[in-house]
Amino acid sequence: MHTAIPTFDGYGLGLRREHYRDFLDSDVPVDFVEVISENFMVDGGQPLDILRRVRERHPIALHGVSMSIGSADGLNPEYLHRLRKLVDAVDPLFVSDHLSWSRFEQFNSHDLLPLPYTGETLDVVCRNIAMAQDALGRPMLFENPSSYISFAASTMSEWAFLDAMCRRTGCGLLLDVNNIYVSARNHGWDMDAYLRGIPAGHVRQIHLAGHTQGDELLIDTHDQPVNGDVWALFAKAVAMLGPVATMIERDDAIPPLPDLLAELGLARALRERRAEREAA
Repeated sequence: MHTAIPTFDGYGLGLRREHYRDFLDSDVPVDFVEVISENFMVDGGQPLDILRRVRERHPIALHGVSMSIGSADGLNPEYLHRLRKLVDAVDPLFVSDHLSWSRFEQFNSHDLLPLPYTGETLDVVCRNIAMAQDALGRPMLFENPSSYISFAASTMSEWAFLDAMCRRTGCGLLLDVNNIYVSARNHGWDMDAYLRGIPAGHVRQIHLAGHTQGDELLIDTHDQPVNGDVWALFAKAVAMLGPVATMIERDDAIPPLPDLLAELGLARALRERRAEREAA
């Protein structure tokens, strides 16, 4: 499947339980809302009703955490069936998941585990992406991971793997700028080489999030405001990519909604300043 993925130049937030009431009772000034797909892959109930009501006000992006696109034994057909029902129900802007694996047979780790970047892994991932895109009837986005280990067996860089994956399958890229920063710091990668190496024409969405300094490694905790160094890397990404759907992603230590809107305002201001400089 090589259907072009539409572009969307807007600013959004991840919809979290703490802010359901805000989104239901007021006009939150965002251009789209992203939800965790698995939280809504159900038949009826309050969560799906809330999503339906939010969808009346805002476009929705679906972001999954359990597809396990790197699983050597393929994808779970029942999972794909339930995701397709959700896709048909909300007509999302994007459907995304992560370049990772989390499942082996009936075991699900609930973690986004890294992959070795080899030709064999690329074949597995591309085969699974083709299966997922056929099942959903649309191309997907896949997010670059944050990682804490690397594999001696890898024969290519992460950005070269992403480039080959997107070109072979026609999928898009969800570029998590914080993940680039965390992985680059943990592994000693060159962040500028990473940005130059990704398939820029396939990027359709950007995530911005916070991280925490562990004893030896940076941890992708999503419980902090966006770090200043990540904002600087975002500025470089914006200069390369131009307008791309951009959102703040927070999963723990959820602050009041105005705090997240203020962070989103920083992203908007940074991109607009860049556009003004280019137009001058």
